[in-house]
Amino acid sequence: MRDIKQAFWIAGQNFYGWKKSPRIWMTFILAAILCLMLSDQIISHAIKYETILQVFEPFIWTYGDASSVMLSSLLLILLFADMPFISQATPYWLVRTKRKIWLAGQIIYVILATVIYNIFLAVMLGIMGAPFSFTGNVWSETAAMLGYGGGESITAPVSIKTMESSTPYMCAAIVFGLVLLYTLFIAVLMLFLNLAAGNMAGVIGAFAVSLYGLLLNPDVFRKLFHFTESQEYRANVFCGWLSPLNQATFPMHSFGYDYLPGIGMSMFIFAILIIALIGLSAVRIKGYNFSFTQTNE
Repeated sequence: MRDIKQAFWIAGQNFYGWKKSPRIWMTFILAAILCLMLSDQIISHAIKYETILQVFEPFIWTYGDASSVMLSSLLLILLFADMPFISQATPYWLVRTKRKIWLAGQIIYVILATVIYNIFLAVMLGIMGAPFSFTGNVWSETAAMLGYGGGESITAPVSIKTMESSTPYMCAAIVFGLVLLYTLFIAVLMLFLNLAAGNMAGVIGAFAVSLYGLLLNPDVFRKLFHFTESQEYRANVFCGWLSPLNQATFPMHSFGYDYLPGIGMSMFIFAILIIALIGLSAVRIKGYNFSFTQTNE
């Protein structure tokens, strides 16, 4: 119990520094601007045709696209730029407790900060669409219009498959879970790489994973190799399984009639990767050389 309390005290100390950190404020300001940009097409369409939205639809359709998930996750690089969060209090904690407890505090902080960040994204998208939204658990006229091709210039991934297989509240919960697990995966990957190879390693690793996921896209394969319909389906399945970004998007999953990964399988894969990276971080912390020449205030 004492070890758990110490871990949460360490995490709380990291949060205490938020109020005086320009980097944290900048992260959330940029996140708000990103939400405004990503949701503009859907909200503008509702305004233009005087139709309404379900309150969660801006969030659902925005994060039904792998590129939007990637852009949002890249802001975590700014949020967690100071990993592994060495401050003036770190020597005190290393004397008072074990290295693993100190690391546990950092992991708790990473998890809670990532949850807060994703809640902020969902809330901002809800606020932006609120003047044109209703709260009922049914899909809106705007979504039906876009899903059936009523908005030819709209590139947001409004999916009939999504609307047929779920309700807005259930879909929003699943989308939030998938995006949260993907961003947690990116965050703990950065933590492990920074512990293993220095502060720039996490940034490079996050960019590399994002680039890999962006390039491993069925549309890219179709344009490069001019696939037939059968080959296009195989590429879609291949990318659905092997791309973390596609695993994090709701429409790129199986709903009982294809070979794409199921929602539960994607969540399981992300959970295994996150646990594995936390375990590797715990092993690496044993031999980590702390440097206190430059610490965060």
